[in-house]
Amino acid sequence: MNKYLRQLFTAVVALFVILGLSSTIIMAVRANALNNDPRNARSLYHQLGAYRGAILASDGTVMAKSEPVNDAFKYLRTYSNGPLYAPVTGFFSINQTADRGLEASRSMLLNGEADSLIWQRAKAMLTGATDQGASIETSIDPKLQQVAYDQLGTRDGAAVAIEVSTGRILAMVSTPSYDPNKLATHDTKAASQAYNELSAGQNSPLINRATSQLYPPGSTFKTIVASAALETGDYQTDTKIPAGASYTLPGTATQLPNAEAQAAGVNGQISLQEAVAWSSNTAFAQLGVKLGASKVSDMATKLGFGSTITIDGTESTGTPMTATASTFPSDPTDDKLALASIGQGDTTATPLQMAMVAQAIANNGKLMQPTLVDRVRAADLTVLSQTKPQTMANAFSKDSADKLTTMMESVMTEANPQLAIDGIKVAAKTGTAQIGTDNSAIDGWGIGFAPADDPQIAVAVLVHNTDVYGSLVAGPIMRAMMQEALQQ
Repeated sequence: MNKYLRQLFTAVVALFVILGLSSTIIMAVRANALNNDPRNARSLYHQLGAYRGAILASDGTVMAKSEPVNDAFKYLRTYSNGPLYAPVTGFFSINQTADRGLEASRSMLLNGEADSLIWQRAKAMLTGATDQGASIETSIDPKLQQVAYDQLGTRDGAAVAIEVSTGRILAMVSTPSYDPNKLATHDTKAASQAYNELSAGQNSPLINRATSQLYPPGSTFKTIVASAALETGDYQTDTKIPAGASYTLPGTATQLPNAEAQAAGVNGQISLQEAVAWSSNTAFAQLGVKLGASKVSDMATKLGFGSTITIDGTESTGTPMTATASTFPSDPTDDKLALASIGQGDTTATPLQMAMVAQAIANNGKLMQPTLVDRVRAADLTVLSQTKPQTMANAFSKDSADKLTTMMESVMTEANPQLAIDGIKVAAKTGTAQIGTDNSAIDGWGIGFAPADDPQIAVAVLVHNTDVYGSLVAGPIMRAMMQEALQQ
């Protein structure tokens, strides 16, 4: 009998161990996955029945808030001027997990479940008050956001503005956009229909083109090649480099031309400054090959290429908002290196990445971590966290940054005087990347900063699938954004 009792005891202990392990897995390891499972009706009612905190612009403008409603869910998420701020806020939906924007990256704070809100939850329970989530105060400038959105209009594109010294994102626009209110409705059928319509196809407006879409950066990438050259110590603004009216890509019969006659230089030579000013393809293709893939790639990497960039949030606050890693080819042949060095071929970038390049040049070579949230406040207005500027990398020296600034100023004064701003020095680089079958379309770019002698704002603008040069389609948008920012 003792033998059977021991076996029974062992079996009971084993069952308790299994029960404990399964409970631990469910309550700890799989807790987030189970809570986020759209089939979890209990979690759904809990989340929608919570007073979710507001998302605010830098001046206090309400971008998203929860309003009491007379239904089973108690509160409805609403978005003021939804399409304008959608790339920033994301959406909170009855039948789609928040997977983008601040609704996702700060979800635990917004719904009041973050560990930092434990005392607020306890206080609400003891007093009988409504448990409220934290409010998120962003760095977004509503006027600047509106200018960028209006300027892009119905075009497919994106615009990003960054505060030079801190990395704070002042504007982040993606077009075409969408209205999060259509996804926030408590009508499950309408919400599903809206999501299905918005998510269909490769050109879905749900895609944040500023952070999640890669484009060939065209001649804006020449700023990176120029910085790599300056850092070697072998090049100055007046150093003569090979140019010419056309260049045969190494090992091929393919001819690479210039868009402007001035880009050919004189007798096949051009100064580095003039090569930037007139965006000489022949000069920068040859310069990239001369420097070698390693030096160009190293500089691109220092400026953020090759790595996913976290814009906001951590695993403890929700699903972090990230930017897709921009790319520069690994160990390219010389013909591909030549194309990559003028922002074509296998070189791709997000608009946020190119805004960061402009920011680093404006900030003496110091690349700042881009941020979207200034601070988080509890319902009683207590500050739970406040973002501090962080340096991502010292990409290049102040001397190189100064020389790059001089060269980018010449882009405005020599090649693009129509983009000048009265009384303000502007440093910029435009780009025209050929895309599509037989290079039949264009991705137009403009990046830059102002004032060039006291940089405050860095901007990147991308207009996808257009038919005119970047200086003509993206340049005016960049100019308008700079004007708005500097007149405030």
